[in-house]
Amino acid sequence: MLTSFFSQFAVQLSLHVKSHGLALRVGAGLLCAFVMGIATPTYAANMRGDTLLMTGSGSTFINPLFSKWFSEYNKLNPKVEINYQSKGSGQGITDLTKRTVDFAASDVVMTADEIKKAGSDVLHFPVAIGAVVLAYNLPSLKVALKLDPAAISAIARGHIKKWNDPKLAALNPGVSLPDQPIFFIYRSDGSGTTGVFTDYLSRVDADFAKEVGAGKAVRWPTGLGGKGNEGVTANLKNTVGAIGYIENTYALAEKMATAQLKNKEGQFVAASLDSMTEAAAQSLKAAGKGSADLRISLINASGKKSYPMTSFTFLLAYPKTPAPAGTELVKFMNWAMAHGQKLTTPLHYAPLPPNLIKLIQAEAQKIAP
Repeated sequence: MLTSFFSQFAVQLSLHVKSHGLALRVGAGLLCAFVMGIATPTYAANMRGDTLLMTGSGSTFINPLFSKWFSEYNKLNPKVEINYQSKGSGQGITDLTKRTVDFAASDVVMTADEIKKAGSDVLHFPVAIGAVVLAYNLPSLKVALKLDPAAISAIARGHIKKWNDPKLAALNPGVSLPDQPIFFIYRSDGSGTTGVFTDYLSRVDADFAKEVGAGKAVRWPTGLGGKGNEGVTANLKNTVGAIGYIENTYALAEKMATAQLKNKEGQFVAASLDSMTEAAAQSLKAAGKGSADLRISLINASGKKSYPMTSFTFLLAYPKTPAPAGTELVKFMNWAMAHGQKLTTPLHYAPLPPNLIKLIQAEAQKIAP
């Protein structure tokens, strides 16, 4: 409507001042072009010769898998290059809102306010299943640490300050916990990993929900920040006595010890492909079969074998993304669902259930014009 108004205005202005010469007519035309440029969304995709260059940004959680996927996809489609910037889910959503990327990735669904700022509905596509873990640096501890929601919350809020605290000792009977300070490590950037961690704690601990709350970026009462999963991992490795939340893939790559968490059924469960898959199966069962709304949370799922901090990572895109980016994103999503899932397990993500893949392939058609 705005573009149409200014187009008519420019034409009428040009006709009205015809007697004043060519220069003013050209000025009116430039005004129209300028306003149309503002009103029309732009995207990052562009052509370099006959090669399509596409850009995405967001989740560091999914970066190891995306790096592999985009490399393999380029081998099959040499004229398509996808550049993914691992900035954190919060920045990815900001970039998508500004239309400076063709797609984004987030470990949590966008809020109603974020979608409002985007100016359009945003499609959410689960691409893989991962887990947030509590990794720790305690060389003297030879068995897996066990933690329940109350203990995790107390550590994150600075209420438990030493490893041999009675509350931790009660959860780990017979284990010699060191008499040394606890250093809590958190994400300093807006991140889906923080979103998963704080969403989980807000659901299971009222004190955490009241004092800290859920979100991709929160005000932590204690601890040391690190940028990205990479930054938190580095801080954990360099600080004896540290504990922090990172994506499971990073913990496994660095051979870091991770805690077993007490789940909804009262069982202590470690993050694994089986426990993540179980959490997804239970959550999808609860959500109902055949739902086209793919914005499903896996956090604190039912089931004795479910790992409680399991999460989808979502690829985010606008409906009717202009060609050629929209058309190519549909092709990529079909490839990722049909062939890319076999690359998830070597990188310690769990593949998506077959029934969910079919839904995603159907919904992905909405990306193209």
